Amino acid sequence: MKKLYLLMTLLSGFIFSSTVKAKTDWWQPFSKLDTGDTAWVMISTILVLFMTIPGLALFYAGMVRKKNVLSTMMYSFSVTALVSVLWIVAGYSLAFTEGNGFIGSLDRLFLSGMGLDLSKGLLTIAPNAQTIPESVFMFFQMTFAIISVAIISGAFAERMKYSAMLWFSGAWFLLVYVPICHWVWGGGFMAQGGVLDYAGGTVVHINAGIAGLVTAIMLGKRIGYGRESMAPHNMVFTLIGASMLWIGWFGFNAGSALSANASAGMAMVVTQVSAGIGALTWLVCEGIEHRKATSLGLASGAVSGLVGITPAAGFVNPMGAIFIGLLTTIACYFSVTRLKHKLGYDDTLDAFGIHGFGGIIGAILTGIFFDNSIFSGNTTVYKQLIIQLKDAGIVIAYSAVMSFFILKVVARLCNGLRVERDEEREGLDISIHGERVE
Repeated sequence: MKKLYLLMTLLSGFIFSSTVKAKTDWWQPFSKLDTGDTAWVMISTILVLFMTIPGLALFYAGMVRKKNVLSTMMYSFSVTALVSVLWIVAGYSLAFTEGNGFIGSLDRLFLSGMGLDLSKGLLTIAPNAQTIPESVFMFFQMTFAIISVAIISGAFAERMKYSAMLWFSGAWFLLVYVPICHWVWGGGFMAQGGVLDYAGGTVVHINAGIAGLVTAIMLGKRIGYGRESMAPHNMVFTLIGASMLWIGWFGFNAGSALSANASAGMAMVVTQVSAGIGALTWLVCEGIEHRKATSLGLASGAVSGLVGITPAAGFVNPMGAIFIGLLTTIACYFSVTRLKHKLGYDDTLDAFGIHGFGGIIGAILTGIFFDNSIFSGNTTVYKQLIIQLKDAGIVIAYSAVMSFFILKVVARLCNGLRVERDEEREGLDISIHGERVE
């Protein structure tokens, strides 16, 4: 009970330490709504949720061993439920209401103050999305939070306790994801400083990838890693999941325009360009090194290109997307096939290798290949590159340090982070969940 009290004290201290300001009047008449914008963002919201369940769940499940398929899918489904509730309770308020440069206020706890009044023809509209209902904006951003937390599970699959995973996911969401989301998208100090992150290069990919790396290192390698075969058990699952991610990514990137406009159209185009270049680039790398093109490589390349273009989607032209997809994928290939083995960490499904490392490269390349004419900008490459490097570094440091301390507390709370040796050998499906795939 003392351990539980300690963790709850830390969480509550963080939440209630934010500056509480007078509630902003977000009520607007229905006439300000744009039905096209609203329909597009609602569709995008469904697409982004589709990326996690079933997209990421299948993508990850196909790459683990058969004895861990259900537990791997359980991570994605469980996180979807957990983050949905926490986002409503406090996440949305702390991320997107006016507070200070580091955290939002408590104005929208339990979505207080958000709603509509049909009798008066009024509804609430978020300040940065004034043609759609606030409820749609809130739900859209919820799906980003969900997939960010779910991505981390790719680094610790096949060896982490289910209870520890849930505690870590909830605490990491509140203490790491929410503040960084506010810094970049909620009017925080990074937004004020001019960082370019259209759909989540820093907020989602760098953030989750670094947390995954820290978790993988603290858990240690899987039993038999490097000595036994740990080949993916079902690449059909992985290819289906990758296809769902590719399709869902249009909601991820083009939906971030928060409007059915030209910016959304260009974001959709450059997303497809970068994904295609990424898939082909990985196949070329495999062909040069191994004389074989694999389905896993095809899926990994496509996701690498998608990760790379995410921060740049609303800021680059198609030519810029070609270079970002190419360079990010080469970097991810190096990270997965060289860096991981050189440094000796066991990033099970390459959550850091693709999302973390690719997110870093994508954020940096955004500061090089942006096109001011695409978004009416007036920045320069030198100035923007400095901003991108600085803010990426801040996110890396904050996510790494906070993830480490959260894991330390959760380890005390759950009597360790990792399942017992016999349970890992037997497989998490049967040892934790009492189920198996026949």
